[in-house]
Amino acid sequence: MAEARKLVARQGDKLDLMLWRDMGLGASEVGRVLRANPGLADLGPILPIGTIVTVPATNTAQQNATRIHATVKLWD
Repeated sequence: MAEARKLVARQGDKLDLMLWRDMGLGASEVGRVLRANPGLADLGPILPIGTIVTVPATNTAQQNATRIHATVKLWD
């Protein structure tokens, strides 16, 4: 079973950007992550540098993380 992951905000990060960049999760996961991090929405759309965001474990997160690391070949 996958464990929850902790992400750390960089300069100018928004939650949806962090979820996509670090875990391959789409905007549909933002609500779930906000519910797991009370008070996170109160920080505003751009998170302060160093803000720790807990991303609860799901099978979707594992599948997306695997997909991101797959190699894509444009030509043979």
